[in-house]
Amino acid sequence: MQVSVEKTSELSRKMTVIVPEAVVQEKMAERLKALSRQVKIDGFRPGKVPQHVVNKMYGEKVRGEVAGDLIQSTYYDALRDQKLNPAGQPKIHDLDETEGFKYIAEFEVYPEISLEGIEGLAITRTSASVEEGDVDAMIEKLQTQKKTWNEVERASRDKDRITIAFSGVCEGENFTEGRVQDFQVEIGAKQMIPGFEDNLIGLKKDEGKTFLVTFPEEYNNAKLAGKAADFDVETFKVEEPVLPAVDEEFIKAYGTKDGLLATFRNDIKTNMQRELTQALHGKLKNSVLEALYEKIQPPVPSVLIDEEIQTLMKPYLESAKRNKLKQADLQLPKEMFKDQAQRRVALGLILGEIIHIKEIKVDDEKVRTTIEDMAKSYEQPEAYVSWYYSDKSRLQGVQQMVLEDQTVEWLVSQAKISDETVGFSDIMDANQR
Repeated sequence: MQVSVEKTSELSRKMTVIVPEAVVQEKMAERLKALSRQVKIDGFRPGKVPQHVVNKMYGEKVRGEVAGDLIQSTYYDALRDQKLNPAGQPKIHDLDETEGFKYIAEFEVYPEISLEGIEGLAITRTSASVEEGDVDAMIEKLQTQKKTWNEVERASRDKDRITIAFSGVCEGENFTEGRVQDFQVEIGAKQMIPGFEDNLIGLKKDEGKTFLVTFPEEYNNAKLAGKAADFDVETFKVEEPVLPAVDEEFIKAYGTKDGLLATFRNDIKTNMQRELTQALHGKLKNSVLEALYEKIQPPVPSVLIDEEIQTLMKPYLESAKRNKLKQADLQLPKEMFKDQAQRRVALGLILGEIIHIKEIKVDDEKVRTTIEDMAKSYEQPEAYVSWYYSDKSRLQGVQQMVLEDQTVEWLVSQAKISDETVGFSDIMDANQR
């Protein structure tokens, strides 16, 4: 076997493989001989068909089969001999040759990654704590989820709910198709375009108002994006929110069985602390990965980027399928995901190289702890843990996540750390955006 490799770009390779005719003939002879004992041809008893007849009838077909087998067997041998590490499947070009067998395999290889400079990355580590005021705010948020509405005769205020009829005109065209009736707006909930809800403050029942508001530049209707519109509003009802009392019934509804306020606050604080710990871990990890990506940006095989784009698009495509939409209707160009896909693939390759070079091994105890922490939010945590350990593919997913976290921990241990302290809401609000 003769092998030659041409470098067509930084990561692209063109490998030519030539197999001698003697090898092709030997493989064909073996297959044709076996075939002569199986074929049935009129005029000959089974197993007694002359070899030259079999060769004439099946030679071309068998040569094609042998060619396919030779590609399978010689491709990986050639890669090993040439010390090549391909990314993705190759494009094979089978060339017609009168003597021997020849094919060209085109593929990309994984990049060689230099880890120079990964020790000493500049990282910001954020810390925060759950204070009693944060617990108060969370209880108020829970109350808000169960609020009721009480009609009032006064002028509307922030956080009130107001029932209106309205119409909108932009550049002389009514874009609300007449007048929208019995429309409820919770002032301050930001369900309308910026500025609209502000103009509803101070209105009483049966009062009207006209005002001008400009649509955001990124508004999803191109005809209205960035343009000013005149709104005409009529008020039919003003209601104020009524929060439920934090009594035994309210407390038990959120899972605190004894109904005591002290236990309730402790339960809330424990949950908030768990969420904060996860958010801080995620923020630190993102800080490390961002610094790592800025330091090392290896070339990335396009085939891996394409695969990652498909992964990123999958949730959107599945959602479209559930809603009986065609992929074309989504208007999701691949370019929209390219930068994110490239970053994810690059970081995966870099982390993989660090794991290999630094010989980082997955910590089984950390895997167990991670699964148990995940299980705490379920009613039957033990069953959840067993569910993970009963399936290798599920368990491998957690193992990979833990191994990645261990690698980030190693990078943090080598980094130049700048510490900062912020409030609970600063972390959680940013985490929800």
